[in-house]
Amino acid sequence: MIRIPVVSLIAIALTACASGGMSKSDANTAHAMLQARSGSQVGGTLQLRPMGDGVHVSGTISGLAPNSDHGFHIHEKGDCSASDATSAGGHFNPTTQPHGKVGASPHHLGDQMNLHADANGNAMVDAYFAGVSLGSGQPNDVMNRALVVHADPDDYTSQPAGNAGKRIACGVIKQ
Repeated sequence: MIRIPVVSLIAIALTACASGGMSKSDANTAHAMLQARSGSQVGGTLQLRPMGDGVHVSGTISGLAPNSDHGFHIHEKGDCSASDATSAGGHFNPTTQPHGKVGASPHHLGDQMNLHADANGNAMVDAYFAGVSLGSGQPNDVMNRALVVHADPDDYTSQPAGNAGKRIACGVIKQ
């Protein structure tokens, strides 16, 4: 029984050495564990990884109202300690653009399309945040910032944040 795990570990170590160790993209992967806020039951774990000139976010969020839409943004501060998640600050906006719809108008780098919950109240997240980085230390870096789910859909036009309502889940982006 002991030989199999040891052999497996040796094979993994040899593979890592042969490939030059961990790639930069592997080193810069991250996650965000969403915690319920504002009296909701919303939660989930999201994975983040660099992709092209941005960051891909994937995972599942549960506890949403069935067949509902919700604003989803990266916020400027990695602080979800307030019961209503206001400690996360406003939308991440290092380029000082107005709030808007991704792909159709100028927008905050933290803006994203609304999430849609299925009949069971689960939203499958498959989002791409263009123009941001993960772990770069640059002004567009989203590491140690917060992902926030809002109670209502983002209208993509109201300033400064799309009139998306209460913050019902919040998670800090961490390695």
